[in-house]
Amino acid sequence: MTQRGRPDRAALQAIQLDRLRAMAATLRGGNRFYTQKWGDWDPSRELESLEQFFQRVPFTLKSELVEDQRLHPPYGTNLTYPVEEYVRFSQTSGTTGVPLRWLDTAESWGWMVENWVQVMRAAGVRPADRIFFAFSFGPFLGFWTAFEAGLKLGALCLPGGGMSSTARLQTIRQNDVTVLCCTPTYAVRLGEVLWESGEPLRTPVRAIIAAGEPGAGVPSTRARIERLWPGARLWDHHGMTEIGPASYECPERRAVLHVLEPEFLPEVLDPATGRAVGPGERGELVLTNLGRVASPLVRYRTGDLVQQAASETCACGSAELALEGGIIGRVDDMVLVRGVNLYPSAVEDVLRRFDAVAEYRAEVHTGGAMSELKICVEPVASCGDTAALAGEVTDALRAAFNLRVPVRVEPPGSLPRFEAKAKRWVRVEESDD
Repeated sequence: MTQRGRPDRAALQAIQLDRLRAMAATLRGGNRFYTQKWGDWDPSRELESLEQFFQRVPFTLKSELVEDQRLHPPYGTNLTYPVEEYVRFSQTSGTTGVPLRWLDTAESWGWMVENWVQVMRAAGVRPADRIFFAFSFGPFLGFWTAFEAGLKLGALCLPGGGMSSTARLQTIRQNDVTVLCCTPTYAVRLGEVLWESGEPLRTPVRAIIAAGEPGAGVPSTRARIERLWPGARLWDHHGMTEIGPASYECPERRAVLHVLEPEFLPEVLDPATGRAVGPGERGELVLTNLGRVASPLVRYRTGDLVQQAASETCACGSAELALEGGIIGRVDDMVLVRGVNLYPSAVEDVLRRFDAVAEYRAEVHTGGAMSELKICVEPVASCGDTAALAGEVTDALRAAFNLRVPVRVEPPGSLPRFEAKAKRWVRVEESDD
């Protein structure tokens, strides 16, 4: 055991192996998707070690799940029980392709709620807190399970669906809300509305738990949110509709995510070779959820780019996998611009340093010999010299990437605002004509 009575790496691995065997015994014969995928091999009987699991069990790809639901509509074959036993429906946002429909039994839903309870406890949420969820409560998983986790903790939970930003701020003030749950993008937007209101800026909010996109792990975005919300600390979290709530921010080290082990079996692999990367190196996060047996994912390639910490044991005492900088971006989001590899999170880190930039859009122009990147920035209303702002942003991008990126200033209020996942990167196909 590690300090503070937490399981060490060996103990975690023993728990994971036992849970893998138990889950495999349920899936074998009960879940058509994995029974067919595993063929004659029965991991519930033949699984001797995690190393063997990594060697023998194939990856699960999102494209497989999409195809399975296309061939077997509407829910596919990755259901371990009869559909009559399922009580909750979710759907992915579809930002990277065809949306996935996902079902949960009461038991698997309860497992996800328990994971969110751990996320909230790590962020210091207590029964006396009042939690506001600035979330539309649409069909994607989002903060649904977080809301129920807050109820389970005994906190007062306030839903914020169907409200304007001004109405949400009024609710936060009138109810002395202490914890805010939303996307990083919306935390910025709501903070801007707070400053534009001209009312006293300090609110009762002491913690902001952000999820849905990588922004909370971007240093300048984190700093900007905390400037907009005086007295509040930002806490990162990540999960996926199809995989469940998967991580919590380390209480001791900011912008470091711990994967919730033993609820998940994580791997960090080279996206090209599928081989494990070493400590301190970047790779794709691959997850197996160990408690969502009704609609499981085994060795799921999440597409999330992460960097595992150099040390197995964190300063907080946890041996759970630590991800430096949280979710860095998506493996398939990298763009090649005139020979330079760019990730959206790296560009955002530059742009969010400028308080005069209210919003931005990145345009990737393709069709020529090489892709070109153009940045559109929308200044805050109080920005007096927009030409100077464009020049400063251009210089900062050149310094960061050794690349000249054209910057165009858009009128105030012209770029879209986002409540859920932001869609700031667009591809523009240009003809040679």
